[in-house]
Amino acid sequence: MDDILSDLYQEIILDHNRNPRNFGIKENLNRSARGHNPLCGDRVRIFINIEDDNITDVSFDARGCAISLASASMMTEMIKGKTTDEARSLFSQFHSVIMDKKENSFSSDMEELSALSGVRNFPTRIKCATLAWHAMTAALDGANEEIKTE
Repeated sequence: MDDILSDLYQEIILDHNRNPRNFGIKENLNRSARGHNPLCGDRVRIFINIEDDNITDVSFDARGCAISLASASMMTEMIKGKTTDEARSLFSQFHSVIMDKKENSFSSDMEELSALSGVRNFPTRIKCATLAWHAMTAALDGANEEIKTE
């Protein structure tokens, strides 16, 4: 059973890497932030449109490893249509599960992110999985400097 689950999780990551959702630079979005993981060279830029505290649109542009791209793709799907507080809460839940060595589970609306939970066993890969999420919170905050994972 563990092998089947591992294969499924790997396939989810590969699918988001090959076919990233919300990929590309969109014009006229009112917030953006850049993230960089100097350790491996991953780079991401998050674009968000916020109207009345709701995320009405989101996209990303990135180059990096499969985990970094898949995480950014999953994140954009999850935060679109959420309030800024809900997006911050999703980041907090994601970060908590990724950083905790114990087996934690995601809420049902975040279940797809379970595919990334294995990175907790590889500390350098945690930065790959969380880069886009840190950039997203920086965009929500209106930060202008590049976010680094160091």
